Amino acid sequence: MAGPHPAFAIGIIACVFLALYLTFLVLGSIPFFQRHFLYAHKVHTLWWHKIDRPEYWGFAKNQVTPFSLTTCDGQTLYAWHVMPLPVYLKHERKLAAQNSGFCDDVTATENFKLLRDDPESRFIVYFHGNAGHIAQAIRPASYHALTNTSRYHVLAIDYRGFGRSTGTPTEKGLIIDAVTAVNWAVQTAGVPHSRIVVLGQSLGTAVATATAEYFAKEGTDFAGVVLVAGFSSLPTMLSHYAISGYVPIMAPFRLWPWLLHQVMRVIVDKWESANRLREITQIVKARNGRLRLHLVHAKNDWDIPCHEDDKLFAGAVQGLIGDGETMGDARLATEKLGRTINRGKDSFVTNWIDRDIVIRQELFPYGGHNDLMFFAPMLTAVMKSFEVADESEE
Repeated sequence: MAGPHPAFAIGIIACVFLALYLTFLVLGSIPFFQRHFLYAHKVHTLWWHKIDRPEYWGFAKNQVTPFSLTTCDGQTLYAWHVMPLPVYLKHERKLAAQNSGFCDDVTATENFKLLRDDPESRFIVYFHGNAGHIAQAIRPASYHALTNTSRYHVLAIDYRGFGRSTGTPTEKGLIIDAVTAVNWAVQTAGVPHSRIVVLGQSLGTAVATATAEYFAKEGTDFAGVVLVAGFSSLPTMLSHYAISGYVPIMAPFRLWPWLLHQVMRVIVDKWESANRLREITQIVKARNGRLRLHLVHAKNDWDIPCHEDDKLFAGAVQGLIGDGETMGDARLATEKLGRTINRGKDSFVTNWIDRDIVIRQELFPYGGHNDLMFFAPMLTAVMKSFEVADESEE
């Protein structure tokens, strides 16, 4: 007996995929499911990773202190304070002799005291991307890259709903979490904002940008804001998003722009980073403040395409133009070209300077979406924020 005709089988498969696609869209219109898709906070390895034992990821004994922070709305955030290895080595015997594991009172640790009592300490508040937990995937490797040979302390947190943190992620909630982390560094650890770099990757770039905006409105300047693999806004990014760079999720809707606009309207957490960067540069310039904004992206990033960085750059520059004025795409491209240093195929650095505001965009050929977090461009951006490196090109 002959089997089904190939065309019939293909039709069945196509119908199944269409049904799954439509189901995904319907569920995605419901805030509860939408946030689960966006944040993927339930996708983690806590079942077999003991995150209270950072030595598993290659850290020295008690180089990392796991502890918790409490937000203003009562959520408990799981956090790591990662000591710079050169500082750790100077005090290794005392640090290693402490009790290991989760710390109920981080302020009683030698690690905290070394941070608090060092007037030259440099501090990085690290905001990770979606999915997983504080020690999942490339995150420990990026902490190593930041602390192995420097004097930089790192504070990494799991947002609400992630890892062992309580609560459910929302845009407003994650901003509260980020502000809580910065306030801990300043108010508890005694590190001034001028010695803090706010660093974000992927989703973390949106969190870092919102954090920088919050403190800019408070009249506060950080040492730097570093955004690695960022996006201009969630609706804009999703409207052109393709899985692994090949499967465009919203391709059918782009045939009808009005319908695509309606679909994008149901996104509840919009993360408008380009608009926030425009607000930040406008505020900082108006009060003659200081800003070191670094945008870093890999050309071969198949998750968030590098042209999203151009939109972030444009948003930041627009804030410097002045009230009621805008810079068209053609003029911006011309002005940008004159401030750009080409470094070979798919590689450039652009510096836009206005008073004490430096907007620096770097495109790097390699690193993809994640590995860039322990490549030289990310580290260079942090170093320039702390003004460790030669800024002659600026």
